Amino acid sequence: MTEGTVVAIYICPVRKQPMVSVPEAEAVPRVGLIGDRYARQAGTFSKKSNPANEITLIESEAVEAFAREAGVDFSPGDSRRNVVTRGVALNDLVGQEFCLGGVRLRGLKLCPPCTHLAGLTVRAVLQGLENRGGLRAQILNSGVIRVGDPIHQLSPDAVDAGEVLLPC
Repeated sequence: MTEGTVVAIYICPVRKQPMVSVPEAEAVPRVGLIGDRYARQAGTFSKKSNPANEITLIESEAVEAFAREAGVDFSPGDSRRNVVTRGVALNDLVGQEFCLGGVRLRGLKLCPPCTHLAGLTVRAVLQGLENRGGLRAQILNSGVIRVGDPIHQLSPDAVDAGEVLLPC
């Protein structure tokens, strides 16, 4: 079982604007985080009904390592991911169900850095966050995610037993 903690939450109501740190965010299936550009279908890569745009996560350890290794000022908000975690290997959650507090998510695919992110931050992000740029996930039940919430992976047995859509 993977265990970790939510250490920060970010939303951005308008594309290309700085991310805003919030203590909590309401997660809604097929929508995203209320107040975020992708929930409003106003993000740079918005596509209707694309579950990969509902919520993104990144490891605080990856952000810190990149800033240190590249010698650049790069904060978790600069990553433009919604949820910053600590103590969990997000790459391992592709294809897995997991919980952020009481909100159940399904890891869909990795979220590598792109040229859009490099244009808003630093070019070094393309190589510096390769294979550690975060995770795109689908929200499976409504609820509030809070800074400090635990993160835990659901066992395959729980998912196979039909508990897939029950809250965490």
